[in-house]
Amino acid sequence: MNALLAGFRGFAEYFGGVLGADAYKKYLEHHQASGHDEPPMSERDFWRDHTDRQDKNPQSRCC
Repeated sequence: MNALLAGFRGFAEYFGGVLGADAYKKYLEHHQASGHDEPPMSERDFWRDHTDRQDKNPQSRCC
């Protein structure tokens, strides 16, 4: 049962990565590694900025 649960979690994490659901987590990791002086954006502000950039610079995407 634990192996099945671990497999499902691994698949969910992979699928979330494909869809971009982990973008904020990656942003925080990059922000910390880059040594920025200012605090990172809140998650809400991040997603707002992310969608605004996508609207201004459309690229091929499914939706």
